[in-house]
Amino acid sequence: MAKILIVDDEKSIRNTLRDILEFEKYEVDEASDGMECLVKLKQNKYDVLVMDIKMPKMDGMEALERIQLLSPDTPVVMISGHANIDTAVEAVKKGAFDFISKPPDLNRLLITIRNAMDKSSLISETRVLKKKVSQSKVQQIIGDSDPIDKIKETIELVAPTEARVLVTGSNGTGKELVARWIHEKSPRASQPIVEVNCAAIPAELIESELFGHEKGAFTSAIKQRIGKFEQANGGTLFLDEIGDMGLSAQAKVLRALQENKITRVGGEKEISVNVRIIAATNKDLRKEIEAGRFREDLYHRLAVIIIQVPALNDRREDIPQLVSHFIERICEDYGVPPKKIAADAMRGLQEVNWTGNIRELRNVVERLIILSKQEITLDEVKRFVLAGNVEEEANLSPLFDRFEQEADLLDYVRTQFRAYQKKQ
Repeated sequence: MAKILIVDDEKSIRNTLRDILEFEKYEVDEASDGMECLVKLKQNKYDVLVMDIKMPKMDGMEALERIQLLSPDTPVVMISGHANIDTAVEAVKKGAFDFISKPPDLNRLLITIRNAMDKSSLISETRVLKKKVSQSKVQQIIGDSDPIDKIKETIELVAPTEARVLVTGSNGTGKELVARWIHEKSPRASQPIVEVNCAAIPAELIESELFGHEKGAFTSAIKQRIGKFEQANGGTLFLDEIGDMGLSAQAKVLRALQENKITRVGGEKEISVNVRIIAATNKDLRKEIEAGRFREDLYHRLAVIIIQVPALNDRREDIPQLVSHFIERICEDYGVPPKKIAADAMRGLQEVNWTGNIRELRNVVERLIILSKQEITLDEVKRFVLAGNVEEEANLSPLFDRFEQEADLLDYVRTQFRAYQKKQ
């Protein structure tokens, strides 16, 4: 329900406007002068202010100026029985949404309030979109541990070059973030970075995804398609989970890297491309080569520079920074003040076996923010971290060791584990 603040020194006008607006299903609050208006505005959020000009203590014009500093996105509709063109122009110049003469035409007032609320909604949507755009930019690599410092140093050295990079590491460690930072610090930063998740694309479609296809190349090819190599022309192509790419596609990628040319599926024309390749994998490509699932010549083309991203368990000293970062970002997304976390709770998080790495840590922090009260405590870490991992059998042993003294908690976990076993 939209909330409106009526600011007028005349009680009869406030009562009349309140009756009308409450009949229209608005929530209404009142203030008798500009000073009271500012106090209420600091304590509450209003969708629209309807404010008189002539008032004691602080008139509407002075209050309007202060409102623009205190809450610039809150639309203010000015009303006055001493209306003239100059006053209306001055009010609008100072930031008023509209100016209405007393006694106000009720239809016009209601329409103006609806329009003001529409503007307020647009401002909020714009702010959300701007936040999403800013978040889509490359995030910082959080941490000061030795492995992370080495990665940052390597990025600084490698990014300005055209060298191909192979980023390795377990799922959830942040391989994509490393790739995006290499692109961001490269001369190609103004051009696109195009990502291809090789594990998510069926083998029969991967060549069309990478190189594109001509109309009629196969049954469902009803029009020409531009592939990822062409989309990334001049920029960077990030081949995520390269270890899951089939041998046929590997051969064509190798040719593209050797000749800087591609041919669309079903086409004959060679197309020159200028892309920098960054690949990532959670597999040991040497073992994949021995098993005959990955081409050795492609490996040597990709692995000019190898960056190994450490597991979170190997950089536990970075967990406090990561947790603080996630708390700030998640609370900002939810529109709530950042929650505090107790020191022993932070130490508890550092002792968890993070098989899901940073992705798992972020999910746990979000869970704690939602389910905890004002401060995240050790007891809440014990309850909610365990609760989130009862379906992961591999995590149970270290967690049992960590909290074996908590009899009630162990009983709860055992119950959940038995339920999990029955499902298998």
